[in-house]
Amino acid sequence: MDKKDPYAALRIREFNIFLLVRFVLVFGWSMQFIVIEWQVYSLTKDPLSLGIIGLMEIIPAFTMALFAGHIVDQKEKRNLLAWCIAAFSLISMGLFLLTWPVLVSDWHSKTILYGIYALVFFGGFLRSFFGPTIFSLVALIVPKKVYPNAATWNSSTWQMASVLGPAFGGFFISWLGVHWSLCIVFGLVILALVILFQIKRKPILNPKIGEPVVESLKAGVRFVFKTKAILGAMTLDMVAVLFGGAIALLPVFAQDILKVGSEGFGVLRAAPAVGAFLTMLVTAYLPISKHAGMKLLLAIFGFGICIIVFGLSSVFWISLLALFFSGVTDGVSMVIRQTILQIKTPDHMRGRVASVNSMFVGSSNELGAFESGVTAKLMGTVTAVVFGGTMTLLTVITTGIVSPSFRKLDLTKDIEAHERED
Repeated sequence: MDKKDPYAALRIREFNIFLLVRFVLVFGWSMQFIVIEWQVYSLTKDPLSLGIIGLMEIIPAFTMALFAGHIVDQKEKRNLLAWCIAAFSLISMGLFLLTWPVLVSDWHSKTILYGIYALVFFGGFLRSFFGPTIFSLVALIVPKKVYPNAATWNSSTWQMASVLGPAFGGFFISWLGVHWSLCIVFGLVILALVILFQIKRKPILNPKIGEPVVESLKAGVRFVFKTKAILGAMTLDMVAVLFGGAIALLPVFAQDILKVGSEGFGVLRAAPAVGAFLTMLVTAYLPISKHAGMKLLLAIFGFGICIIVFGLSSVFWISLLALFFSGVTDGVSMVIRQTILQIKTPDHMRGRVASVNSMFVGSSNELGAFESGVTAKLMGTVTAVVFGGTMTLLTVITTGIVSPSFRKLDLTKDIEAHERED
């Protein structure tokens, strides 16, 4: 297999099945998320309620993350993912029922709202297992020498689903309503569960099965904090997501500032993922592992600029372009981050490292949504978005100045070492 083959990972049958499962799941999950955002804001007309959605998910996701990583490293990955998907289907069914007019027509809006928050809370608990399980499973499907290529296609699939899920979600709200949109999500989750069983069970590579939980967790955290490339990538992304959380306020922009309705909301929500997806397709042909540290810094700096432009714009097409290019820059940073994590993490610690990553990055999506909701309440929506973009720029500049080793990070030698190992 040619190391420069842009389709190297796609020549592996189980990897294609894995991508299909991930596409269906992310499509359903992202569609569900914006439908719920729309429903919650429609019920409350309060931007803080959008932030509370994020808070309800981050509390269990963050507190369970390390323990989830320990479990993932101790268990067989295919079946564990199946259990996660099955539990996700219960959440989707619950949201479907909570938005069924026949069932909830006599309910108070606050009762419906609290029910949605409760299911989102359960979803946060579940999500603490999803990330580490998927991260660990893909490394058992593809050989090490195609990790960078697999990271590109894996991230591209995620972004493609993130493009189509929100876009279709916005249109389905208009065409079918919130209730039947969530019925479609439930069907997609069941489909993903069925497809998953086309992947064979995988060996457990952890040599310390039965290791005490505390020792296991300490080992995972120590590894992340002593590996500067991983720590730097996680920290940068955490700050960018935390302060660049304009996406969480899109219902406010769509309904009250740009006045473009649910269809425009879906298009705006999909724009960053379109940019990221196109960028990732390019990186399959033009690897970006050389001078990876500097490229990551520049990409996140560009992301911050785009968020500021979006916050200041009151013109739909300018806002759309700003979000598109925020996705372009995020696509570059995502491929670099995923490559760093796959290459620098040993097989037996993948679950725990992915869990620490979810604490840094994954949870910051929801914390960023909460931060955006709170700052929008205190400062106003536009000021909150501009503030977040500015904080992102300051963080990148600070990191570049105080961490010259990260600026010089180059992954070329690591990739070559994995190729010789295979």
